[in-house]
Amino acid sequence: MMISTTDAAGRVEPDWVRHAIWWQLYPLGFVGSYPIAAGEPVPTAGEHRLLRIVAWLDHAIELGASGVALGPIFASTTHGYDTSDYYRIDSRLGEDADFDTLVAEAHARGLRVLLDGVFNHVGPDFPRYREALEQGPGSDAAAWFQTDTPDSAQAGAPVGEAGFGTFEGHSGLISLDHGNPEVADYVTGVLEHWLDRGADGWRLDAAYAVPAEFWAGILPRVRERHPQAWFLGEVIHGDYPAIVSAATLDSVTQYELWKAIWSSLNDHNPHELAWSLDRHNGFLDSFTPATFVGNHDVTRINSRLEDPRHLAHALAVLFTTGGTPSIYAGDEYGYTGLKTEEFGGDDAIRPEFPADGPPALTDPERAVYRLHQDLIGLRRRHPWLHEARTRLLDSGADHLVYEARSGDDALVVALNLGDEPCGVDLGRSGLAPLLPGGTPTPQGSRATIAPHGWQVLAPAADDSAR
Repeated sequence: MMISTTDAAGRVEPDWVRHAIWWQLYPLGFVGSYPIAAGEPVPTAGEHRLLRIVAWLDHAIELGASGVALGPIFASTTHGYDTSDYYRIDSRLGEDADFDTLVAEAHARGLRVLLDGVFNHVGPDFPRYREALEQGPGSDAAAWFQTDTPDSAQAGAPVGEAGFGTFEGHSGLISLDHGNPEVADYVTGVLEHWLDRGADGWRLDAAYAVPAEFWAGILPRVRERHPQAWFLGEVIHGDYPAIVSAATLDSVTQYELWKAIWSSLNDHNPHELAWSLDRHNGFLDSFTPATFVGNHDVTRINSRLEDPRHLAHALAVLFTTGGTPSIYAGDEYGYTGLKTEEFGGDDAIRPEFPADGPPALTDPERAVYRLHQDLIGLRRRHPWLHEARTRLLDSGADHLVYEARSGDDALVVALNLGDEPCGVDLGRSGLAPLLPGGTPTPQGSRATIAPHGWQVLAPAADDSAR
């Protein structure tokens, strides 16, 4: 029987989300449509590059994912986050029919499809913005956009043409006026249009910059037609539960846990991770966060970690804590990429992938891929981990042991970040390793974890994940 979770506001999470594991990709980069090298022709709709993703859908299934989370695919000028037409597929990716084919191919494999919507701001070629420039202040078109916003003029940052407000000082990202009912109606229509076309949910870009009451006025309307749609807000900092409740979102991006995972591993500071896991428990009391160790906006985890032996630790935490996890395309092969704060600073983390599907793997890539499969497989066989809370069992200067539990179901995760073997308390006896490799079989309620080792354990009778 499917089980739905209910948040503090009384909203029921769609049944399918309990089993969701996203494979996330940035389409424009993935299919080689952006950036384009100087002198190279811009891809055209007739190349149907969006369909290259179809060649990778079986890879997502083999990896263990249950859904594909797409970055921006709508008409834009550059990187996709400067939308010019929300009702048209970007011509560098293909045509509208290509979207229908991609969704049909994904759904035929049992994969959900998540879209990325940029509704805080638009690009300079958005028709209503061009009308506003032509008609001037006081026009109906101009009322769609902010002027003198705190993140532009009042902060001393550049504003758009004719003094229109911009998002975080980027002159090509024009801030919408979310108090305008016409804007709310327009966004509602866009959300419904693509859900009608087969999308299963939306990631709402820069949701932290949009007033919560804007989402609260829109999302219930959309859910009337699409009660099984899932809405994820991009939120970096702030009071996650309060934002989810006020905006009526289903989830937000759990950047706190993301930071704690790589930072605690680099600093050999398991106490930071323990603190964040306790915070994460509190979030789970009101909603289920979207968890990750990599995405299209951050340095790849394999570059972020100072010791590559800690990749397994990061993934073990990701897949044994409550939440809706995602894997950023390429991380499952151990891809590297450093994000920098400059023009083109995202290019290294958004590379082109082979057009005809997965390539032959090197031995190191295959090892990382198998590690992902093992941990995703464990997660799929224990779907209760979606709502699991963690409880600290043992910790020290270089080790951390915690229990992940939901009701009568429980796993124990042991991590050794140090250069020496470490004896740890598992909190109970009768546990056995669930995954290959790792530590020796425990003796009683204790086990010795190898240097930089890890293991996930469960009662010996639970052999379902072996």
